[in-house]
Formats: sequence, C-alpha cells, structure tokens
Amino acid sequence: MELSDFLRTRRARLQPEEVGLVAYGARRRVPGLRREELAQLAGVSVTYYTRLEQGQSLNASDEVLDALARALRLSPDEHAHLRNIARPGRARPRPADRFERARAGTRQLIAAMREVPAVVVGHRNEVLAWNPLGHALLAGHLDPAAPDHRGERPNLSRMLFLDPHTRELYRGWEEEARANVAYLRLSAGRHPDDRELAALVGELSMNSPEFAALWARHPVNDCLFGSKALHHPVVGRLDLAFEAMPLPEGGGHRMLLYSAAPGSADEAALRLLAGAAAAAPAVAAGPDCGITVDGWELPGSSVNR
Repeated sequence: MELSDFLRTRRARLQPEEVGLVAYGARRRVPGLRREELAQLAGVSVTYYTRLEQGQSLNASDEVLDALARALRLSPDEHAHLRNIARPGRARPRPADRFERARAGTRQLIAAMREVPAVVVGHRNEVLAWNPLGHALLAGHLDPAAPDHRGERPNLSRMLFLDPHTRELYRGWEEEARANVAYLRLSAGRHPDDRELAALVGELSMNSPEFAALWARHPVNDCLFGSKALHHPVVGRLDLAFEAMPLPEGGGHRMLLYSAAPGSADEAALRLLAGAAAAAPAVAAGPDCGITVDGWELPGSSVNR
C-alpha cells in the first residue's frame, strides 16, 4: 500500500509533455502519467511495473528502482525512500518498548552551547534532550526534565499539530507542518517495523485533519537545513537559521541547532532569551519565581515584553 500510494502520487505530478511524451486524446482518466507511459520511460514492461505498483513484486533490483526514480524525477530523498519502501523486508526490526536516550557526550556538548538553542531528537521527532536555550525557544511551557521521563517525553510532531502553544510559535506554520510530515514519511520508510512511529502517525491522523491531508500526499524530505520564522511569546519575532546534524550513535538521532545572523535583532533576542534560560536553575526551586507569558514560564523578572 505504501509503495502503491507513493508511486501513484509521483506519477500524478508529471504530465506527458514534461517528459517528452505525446499525450493522445483530449481526456485522460488519471492525472499525470499513465502506468504504461511510466513503464516506457523506465524501460520496463507494463506488466512488471503494474505488479510492482500493486505490491506484488518485492524483489525489484536497484537498476529498476533507479530507472523509475529517473523517470519520475525523484529528489535524492525520494529516491532513497523508494528503495526503502520497495523492499521493506530488508529493514531491521526495532526492539519493542525501548526508551532511547541521548549519549552522555551529546548531552555534555549541548549543555556547553549556552548561546545556541540545541535539541536532540530521535527518528520519531521525540525530544531526547535539550539545552536550556533550546527548551526556552521551543517549549518553555513544558517541564524542562520531560525528555527524561517515559510518558512525558515531548514529540515535536505531536506538539506542532496538537499543542496550541507550539502552533502559535511558528509564523509560517503551514510550511513547518509540510516539512515535519515530509521527514516523518522518510523516517517511516527507513523504519517500517517501528510500532511507536506507526502509533504516532495514527494518533496524528485521527486528531489532526491537517496532518492526515499532508500525510496522504506522501511528501518526502530529510529537512537537514533551512530557516524558521517564529513569534516567541517572550522575545517576540525571530528569524533563525536551522541545521539538523545526524549524530554518530546511529538510530536516526539528530541534533537540531538554531542560530541568528550576527549583529541582528534576532541575535539580541536570542541573547535575552539565553539570559532568562540560564537564570532558571537558580530560582526554579522557589515558588512563584518565574514569569508566565501565554503559558510559557521563564524565571527572572528581567524579561519584559
């Protein structure tokens, strides 16, 4: 089903004239390329391609998949996704009920990055660790210790679609939502036997019509860099650069880093937020020590908006 839907969506986005084919007849029953047209472009028989699209052939060679990727003009991420979902039996099953953690060295590294928001996530977009500024930037309304507790661990995808505070954080929420779903699709292809990931997709599909609609389009993108347009409830408007760095421990762990242009108002706002975040441990033990803005709590009365 996954392979069938993916191939159909990619056929639908290409018109015959775009790939050098002549479209005969005024009416076409399907949008985009027909199966026989794609088979012709890829150099395979229509019968073989039909069986592949219907999930009746799970042993497609690299050569065939590469030819289909070229014919469909897939991006490198989409090409890799095609290989993953065309041969799901080659994926390694993941241990059930495994509570993953960020490596101690990774935690030490992000703790040392006092003026850079840093968040470590797993392949389901679950937060494994964050430094004080990363927590203050993305989830100041949540317990900073939540990533270490089963049942409380935040998930960036769940937050984006189901948490109103997170939704309000992104000025370009629709763009952020598309990128988030595109990464989850890619991850689902890499980890087809991950029950927790499947459960997350099911939860979001049931509770967010926007997620369900995006998921049905089969977007695929690794989303390793870009920009984030935010409106933070404490420091206001922020335009930040974003990098996602794969970590050496494997398993799909990534470090998300955010930065501002030197000398910009965004850099000044990040420094202000860093100061408030750094003050948090010193006053967190006392009651009513923090300020709350739209549900986001940052200790220290020096932050005024």
